[in-house]
Amino acid sequence: MSTANAYIRVAGIDVDVVYKHIKNMHIAVYPPLGRVRVAAPERLDDDAIRLAIVQRLPWIKRQREQLRNAVRQSEREMIAGESHYVWGQRYRLHVIHTPGRIRFDTSGNKLIMHAPEDSAPEARRDALDKWYRQALKSELPALMAKWEPIIGPKAAKWSVRRMKTKWGSCNRESAHIWFNTELAKKHPNCLEYVVVHEITHLLERNHNERFAELMDAFLPDWRARRDELNTAPLSEEKWGTA
Repeated sequence: MSTANAYIRVAGIDVDVVYKHIKNMHIAVYPPLGRVRVAAPERLDDDAIRLAIVQRLPWIKRQREQLRNAVRQSEREMIAGESHYVWGQRYRLHVIHTPGRIRFDTSGNKLIMHAPEDSAPEARRDALDKWYRQALKSELPALMAKWEPIIGPKAAKWSVRRMKTKWGSCNRESAHIWFNTELAKKHPNCLEYVVVHEITHLLERNHNERFAELMDAFLPDWRARRDELNTAPLSEEKWGTA
């Protein structure tokens, strides 16, 4: 089965389009950030796909809202035995009650939290978020130094912050790149993909054919790394296009 890939933006939403030898169009919304992917019959052009997406925007927005709600509902209680991910590996939370500031480290398959016994879940979550941020900040300088000379442009500044719908973001005018704190939970290959992706946006603003060609040249397995960032779709719609 032959496939081709494209990127379009509809109503402020980035959409991955995969053209396949299929009869019906499929639209899926993927966790955790609500990435939208369309599998489209090869005979359809971009205008037909845009129209189809516009017609399904209410459904797409509902799925993305469900994802955001699911993230809120599954918020960690920060108690012993919980699962947490660090650089793509699963760890069980082990709690050691100690006075002073809350801190974290890993040992074997355990994420060890040193925290006062009466510390609130919110304080523990905040401390873990800061730990993730620091982990990410420790990895990014080497990756930026590796890829900026290869790709060409240099970021004027990069920052780490929590984002609801994107793994990374690039402002071409200021050459400022942001990385999602959640990347510290993913395999390092995923972080490298986002670094290459965002630096490449300094060459090409849009998710178009040129952008895909540049990514193919810089990081040939970028699609596999991108897919690793996302799990099975939250929901999918299939509908005819005759």
